[in-house]
Amino acid sequence: MTDKTDTPTMSAEEAAGRALVARKTFEGEAVWLPMLAVQHWNAGEMVVDGKTFTDCLIEGPAVMAVMTGTQFDSCHMGVAENPRTLLLKPVGEKIAGVVGMSNCRFVRCRFAQVGFTGTSEMLEGMERDLLSARKESEAKGAKA
Repeated sequence: MTDKTDTPTMSAEEAAGRALVARKTFEGEAVWLPMLAVQHWNAGEMVVDGKTFTDCLIEGPAVMAVMTGTQFDSCHMGVAENPRTLLLKPVGEKIAGVVGMSNCRFVRCRFAQVGFTGTSEMLEGMERDLLSARKESEAKGAKA
Protein backbone atom coordinates (compact mmCIF):
# COMPACT_ATOMS: atom_id res chain seq x y z
CA MET A 1 0.00 0.00 0.00
CA THR A 2 1.31 3.44 -0.92
CA ASP A 3 1.37 6.29 1.55
CA LYS A 4 -0.60 9.19 0.00
CA THR A 5 1.47 11.75 1.90
CA ASP A 6 4.32 11.12 -0.58
CA THR A 7 2.31 12.75 -3.39
CA PRO A 8 2.65 16.54 -3.45
CA THR A 9 -0.70 18.24 -3.09
CA MET A 10 -1.56 21.23 -5.26
CA SER A 11 -3.30 24.08 -3.45
CA ALA A 12 -6.55 25.46 -4.85
CA GLU A 13 -4.73 28.71 -5.63
CA GLU A 14 -2.00 26.90 -7.59
CA ALA A 15 -4.61 24.88 -9.49
CA ALA A 16 -6.50 28.07 -10.37
CA GLY A 17 -3.26 29.69 -11.52
CA ARG A 18 -2.40 26.76 -13.77
CA ALA A 19 -5.91 26.80 -15.22
CA LEU A 20 -5.58 30.52 -15.96
CA VAL A 21 -2.27 29.97 -17.79
CA ALA A 22 -3.75 27.11 -19.83
CA ARG A 23 -6.72 29.17 -21.05
CA LYS A 24 -6.58 30.51 -24.58
CA THR A 25 -9.78 32.59 -24.59
CA PHE A 26 -11.33 35.10 -22.22
CA GLU A 27 -14.77 36.51 -22.92
CA GLY A 28 -16.89 39.12 -21.16
CA GLU A 29 -14.85 39.16 -17.97
CA ALA A 30 -12.50 41.35 -15.98
CA VAL A 31 -8.85 40.34 -16.29
CA TRP A 32 -6.41 41.71 -13.75
CA LEU A 33 -3.25 42.02 -15.82
CA PRO A 34 -0.76 41.80 -12.91
CA MET A 35 -2.26 38.49 -11.75
CA LEU A 36 -2.29 37.10 -15.29
CA ALA A 37 1.41 37.97 -15.60
CA VAL A 38 2.41 36.51 -12.23
CA GLN A 39 0.60 33.22 -12.92
CA HIS A 40 2.45 32.94 -16.24
CA TRP A 41 5.78 33.74 -14.58
CA ASN A 42 5.08 31.11 -11.90
CA ALA A 43 4.55 28.61 -14.72
CA GLY A 44 7.92 29.58 -16.24
CA GLU A 45 6.38 31.63 -19.06
CA MET A 46 7.83 35.14 -19.07
CA VAL A 47 5.39 36.35 -21.77
CA VAL A 48 1.63 35.90 -22.12
CA ASP A 49 1.31 34.30 -25.55
CA GLY A 50 -1.49 33.30 -27.91
CA LYS A 51 -4.55 34.47 -25.95
CA THR A 52 -7.75 36.06 -27.25
CA PHE A 53 -9.71 38.51 -25.11
CA THR A 54 -13.20 39.48 -26.29
CA ASP A 55 -15.41 42.10 -24.61
CA CYS A 56 -13.15 42.06 -21.54
CA LEU A 57 -12.10 44.71 -19.06
CA ILE A 58 -8.30 44.58 -18.86
CA GLU A 59 -7.28 46.11 -15.52
CA GLY A 60 -4.01 47.44 -14.15
CA PRO A 61 -2.16 49.09 -12.72
CA ALA A 62 0.21 47.69 -15.31
CA VAL A 63 2.37 48.47 -18.30
CA MET A 64 1.82 46.16 -21.25
CA ALA A 65 4.71 45.46 -23.59
CA VAL A 66 2.96 44.98 -26.94
CA MET A 67 5.01 42.35 -28.74
CA THR A 68 4.93 40.59 -32.12
CA GLY A 69 1.52 39.52 -33.35
CA THR A 70 -0.56 41.36 -30.72
CA GLN A 71 -3.63 43.09 -32.16
CA PHE A 72 -6.30 45.47 -30.89
CA ASP A 73 -9.69 45.50 -32.63
CA SER A 74 -12.24 48.17 -31.65
CA CYS A 75 -10.82 48.58 -28.15
CA HIS A 76 -11.07 51.49 -25.71
CA MET A 77 -7.45 51.89 -24.68
CA GLY A 78 -8.01 53.96 -21.55
CA VAL A 79 -8.88 57.37 -20.23
CA ALA A 80 -6.35 60.15 -20.61
CA GLU A 81 -6.69 63.82 -21.42
CA ASN A 82 -3.86 63.33 -23.90
CA PRO A 83 -3.87 59.82 -25.43
CA ARG A 84 -0.06 59.94 -25.64
CA THR A 85 -0.05 59.68 -21.84
CA LEU A 86 -0.87 55.97 -22.26
CA LEU A 87 2.35 55.35 -24.23
CA LEU A 88 5.71 54.80 -22.57
CA LYS A 89 8.91 54.84 -24.61
CA PRO A 90 11.68 52.52 -23.38
CA VAL A 91 15.08 54.13 -22.97
CA GLY A 92 17.18 50.96 -22.78
CA GLU A 93 17.69 47.94 -24.99
CA LYS A 94 15.37 45.79 -22.88
CA ILE A 95 12.23 46.50 -20.88
CA ALA A 96 11.87 45.27 -17.30
CA GLY A 97 8.84 45.25 -15.02
CA VAL A 98 6.22 45.00 -17.76
CA VAL A 99 3.64 42.43 -18.84
CA GLY A 100 4.77 41.07 -22.20
CA MET A 101 1.92 40.16 -24.55
CA SER A 102 2.81 38.23 -27.71
CA ASN A 103 0.43 36.95 -30.40
CA CYS A 104 -2.57 38.08 -28.37
CA ARG A 105 -5.79 39.54 -29.74
CA PHE A 106 -8.02 42.03 -27.96
CA VAL A 107 -11.51 42.47 -29.43
CA ARG A 108 -13.82 45.22 -28.12
CA CYS A 109 -11.94 45.31 -24.81
CA ARG A 110 -11.66 48.21 -22.40
CA PHE A 111 -8.39 48.99 -20.66
CA ALA A 112 -8.26 50.63 -17.23
CA GLN A 113 -5.02 51.91 -15.69
CA VAL A 114 -2.87 50.22 -18.34
CA GLY A 115 0.04 51.91 -20.09
CA PHE A 116 1.59 50.55 -23.28
CA THR A 117 5.17 50.17 -24.43
CA GLY A 118 7.04 48.42 -27.21
CA THR A 119 9.10 49.17 -30.27
CA SER A 120 9.26 52.69 -31.70
CA GLU A 121 7.21 51.51 -34.70
CA MET A 122 4.51 50.01 -32.46
CA LEU A 123 4.33 53.16 -30.33
CA GLU A 124 4.10 55.41 -33.41
CA GLY A 125 1.29 53.27 -34.85
CA MET A 126 -0.59 53.20 -31.56
CA GLU A 127 -0.19 56.96 -31.20
CA ARG A 128 -1.65 57.48 -34.69
CA ASP A 129 -4.56 55.17 -33.89
CA LEU A 130 -5.28 56.82 -30.53
CA LEU A 131 -5.17 60.35 -31.96
CA SER A 132 -7.34 59.32 -34.91
CA ALA A 133 -9.92 57.73 -32.60
CA ARG A 134 -9.92 60.88 -30.45
CA LYS A 135 -10.54 63.11 -33.49
CA GLU A 136 -13.43 60.86 -34.60
CA SER A 137 -14.93 60.99 -31.12
CA GLU A 138 -14.63 64.78 -30.95
CA ALA A 139 -16.19 65.12 -34.42
CA LYS A 140 -19.16 62.96 -33.37
CA GLY A 141 -19.54 65.05 -30.19
CA ALA A 142 -19.57 68.31 -32.22
CA LYS A 143 -22.33 66.94 -34.48
CA ALA A 144 -24.56 65.96 -31.55
